[in-house]
Amino acid sequence: MQKDHGSSAPSTPTSARLRHRRRSNEFNFEMSKTNGNHLLINDHDKYKSMWIRACSSLWMLGGFLLIIYLGHLYILAMVVVIQIFMASELFNLLRRAHEDKRLPGFRILNWHFYFTAMLFVYGRILSHQLVNTVTSDKIFYKLVSKLIKYQMVICYFLYIAGVMWFILTLKKKMYKYQFGQFAWTHMILIVVFTQSAFTVANIFEGIFWFLLPASLIAVNDVAAYFFGFFFGKTPLIKLSPKKTWEGFIGASVVTTISAFVLANVFGHFQWLTCPRKDLSTGWLLCDPGPLFKPEYYPLPGWLSRWVLPWKEVAILPVQWHALCLSLFASSIAPFGGFFASGFKRAFKIKDFGDSIPGHGGFTDRMDCQMVMAVFAYIYHQSFVVPQDYTVEMIINEILRSLTLEEQQILYTKLGQILQERMFTFFLPRVIASRT
Repeated sequence: MQKDHGSSAPSTPTSARLRHRRRSNEFNFEMSKTNGNHLLINDHDKYKSMWIRACSSLWMLGGFLLIIYLGHLYILAMVVVIQIFMASELFNLLRRAHEDKRLPGFRILNWHFYFTAMLFVYGRILSHQLVNTVTSDKIFYKLVSKLIKYQMVICYFLYIAGVMWFILTLKKKMYKYQFGQFAWTHMILIVVFTQSAFTVANIFEGIFWFLLPASLIAVNDVAAYFFGFFFGKTPLIKLSPKKTWEGFIGASVVTTISAFVLANVFGHFQWLTCPRKDLSTGWLLCDPGPLFKPEYYPLPGWLSRWVLPWKEVAILPVQWHALCLSLFASSIAPFGGFFASGFKRAFKIKDFGDSIPGHGGFTDRMDCQMVMAVFAYIYHQSFVVPQDYTVEMIINEILRSLTLEEQQILYTKLGQILQERMFTFFLPRVIASRT
């Protein structure tokens, strides 16, 4: 005989806790056991969801293009804002309101660790640009130089203060929850700041190296959605039921073609190709370098005579690098999305948040971008940046590591060394000519 579970049943603390934990983005994955029922081609509300997704995508695209136009500093601010939203979504994932009420200040502790990590990571990455920004003002230069010199010590003691705070707030019967939150916070910091550190480094190497990888992920995502929307019939992976082989293959082709075209378009704008050496927002002028200077390839005679009106075609060397990035963006980066899908299934949620209509949360949009940003930086440092030391690299290291007074001392010593070498080089020749 079954028990009656009607409204007359008393509410226990456990049931109240479970109700409190239920979120608007929870999703019942037991509704269908087969992947085929989840395919977009079988979704009756697919046109409505496509319209919502398209409208929010256009708003995001417009804002993104405006920020790209404004420059490096504004892109950095955008990355920081996205980071904060991602951290907030991930912090909330394992948070329980019932336990948090018994731990006042525990959320503030999470954000203390977050902003300490931000100070450490961005302080290390942007120290060179920050010094170059304030070199004209001696007072600010000395202040910034001291902060950079002791930045690691400051961050360390801020972190230790957070650990001490955490230990002092430990409560009986809450140890497991508190240590779980402590470990979860550190995992979030690793995930969020690893990709953002590489993203910021890409931005200051030239917006091109941030914009192209991000664009390829967006193109691949959109192409996979539309190919799956109209042609998808073969499920790709169980972790993400709406992904299909048709969408995966179609997106790979579109992404490869787009990479070759977009690299050529972006490569003609110095605003995108020039690296930024400081934190100013002024216009950039620089030597684009051999990667962004066209090379001309002759076309076969029959092709130029009957098909195309040109005898040769101009290709930027960076376009070949773009093809390598496109292969990663279309074949490996999607596994970041599959990982996120499996993660969401483990917690029985549909999306990490609901900040972006039709897309979910910021973390849902950044899953593949995180993987791509790391690869773009590693690829750029391994195959694009010259491996041998150049004069510019040495000068940049001097500006980054030495104070203004130390640079003046180095300048004086280099002058003395050069004078001695010139003297020892020319003196024997003068003596020989006189004899």
